[in-house]
Amino acid sequence: MDTANKLFEYVVSDEYEGLRIDKLLSELSPSFSRTYIKKLIDDKKVFCNGKNVKASFSISENDYIKMEIPPAEIPEILPQDIPLDILYEDNDVLVVNKPKDMVVHPAAGHYKDTLVNAVMYHCHDNLSGINGVMRPGIVHRIDKDTTGSVIICKNDNAHQNIALQLKEHSINRVYHAICYGVIKEDEGTIKTLIGRSPSDRKKMAVVTNGGKEAITHFRVLKRFEEDNMTYIECRLETGRTHQIRVHMSYIGHPLLGDEVYAGNRKSRFKLDGQCLHAKTLGFIHPTTEEYIETDAPLPEYFSHLLNVLK
Repeated sequence: MDTANKLFEYVVSDEYEGLRIDKLLSELSPSFSRTYIKKLIDDKKVFCNGKNVKASFSISENDYIKMEIPPAEIPEILPQDIPLDILYEDNDVLVVNKPKDMVVHPAAGHYKDTLVNAVMYHCHDNLSGINGVMRPGIVHRIDKDTTGSVIICKNDNAHQNIALQLKEHSINRVYHAICYGVIKEDEGTIKTLIGRSPSDRKKMAVVTNGGKEAITHFRVLKRFEEDNMTYIECRLETGRTHQIRVHMSYIGHPLLGDEVYAGNRKSRFKLDGQCLHAKTLGFIHPTTEEYIETDAPLPEYFSHLLNVLK
């Protein structure tokens, strides 16, 4: 995170003559509340002509105002005794089956109940530190509403080794999903560029330039003609953000329950997010160099859907 103060500087024009300095700054900096600006003034982070002033100070034309915004504090990330579904563990790596609605690592406004909090408790101090205090041990991630396999690295050597395998696309990552529509082909490959959506920066999209190559191989496991859905297996050759969700939406078969990429598609099932599960994870062990493969059982909601779909 940025550790330097951000600096805002203003020269007062005649239209603001006589205005209180806290009111002026709240007008000129609408992203900050007046309460926050008053706190900055009380903390002596606001200067008028080089001097600290009170919130009630009346400004004059040509006054030079400087406001310093301190960097956001990084909260202490604490271990939490949260049960883990462990698929594999040794002195170098830990593979867990992440449940639905769990965030992988802390972020602004969400500093507890994450996978990181859980593995910090389980592993104590045995986690790689390459990604810093916010992401100890984390070498890759899956979305909050995606379930399944996540690998955690217990030391920096393991982290660097697994990260290289991810970069070289040599890790075997197989997902299971249920998507809208009946896919006619038994299998196929989707190869595109994926980047930020030009119309919505919070979403990813297939783009014609500026993105990164993304390759997804899919195979039909079962078709549900009456419900107009398909159960599929997806193998990632690359690992872009939201790759499977974007690719399946791109070919007209968005994932069941996907609130971001499925558009106006609705189903008779009430789901919390996309129906996507990271089932198989295979990698070369960073120390023994043996091939390790784990299989995460389908979550209960997923198995239930397979039983009731027609």
